[in-house]
Amino acid sequence: MIAQNLKNILNTIPSEVILVAVSKTKPNSDIMEAYEAGQRVFGENKVQDMVAKAEALPKDIQWHMIGHLQSNKVKYIASFVSLIHGIDSLKLLKEVNKRAAQNDRVIDCLLQIHIAQEETKFGLDESEARAVISTVEELKNIRIIGLMGMATNTSDEAQVRIEFSRLKELSIQLPTTNCQLPTVSMGMSGDYLLAIQEGSTMIRVGSAIFGARN
Repeated sequence: MIAQNLKNILNTIPSEVILVAVSKTKPNSDIMEAYEAGQRVFGENKVQDMVAKAEALPKDIQWHMIGHLQSNKVKYIASFVSLIHGIDSLKLLKEVNKRAAQNDRVIDCLLQIHIAQEETKFGLDESEARAVISTVEELKNIRIIGLMGMATNTSDEAQVRIEFSRLKELSIQLPTTNCQLPTVSMGMSGDYLLAIQEGSTMIRVGSAIFGARN
């Protein structure tokens, strides 16, 4: 079922869009089923789970941290994480830079932009994002490669479309000579086709691959 679900999704998205299989709460056996079907990029939202899975599963898996990341947890994933989606403060970015340097790595990061109407979602506004981008030259062990956002949890397609298009717009407006933003991570199981229409280059899909969350 997982292999078929993956195939179905890949058949509906452009080849240049990166599919992150959101494996949070899912057992290693499910991840291996997706892996054996060719999937290599997986997203986790809890540091502890990601560390355990990275130790147990094939080493060519690219692990994406897609959840809210606390500064004091960065050290546990700095040696292997492939991409951090949720950079929502300069403090967190500096911690990632510090831990990346300790591991002799450059870690790719996305700035999380607050595009939803809900107050609960994390993220930077446009001016905060500009302020963070202005510091990147000093941080030699991180690379900001794009933006990430989560749309409002609503059935109003027009609202979701506006929020996605705003994120895409920012990815064009915010780059500087020192910081290009080609990656736009937006769209999940319920709205990834909409997100791609509005310019997403990376989608985060869980339940449409693995079934309902445990």
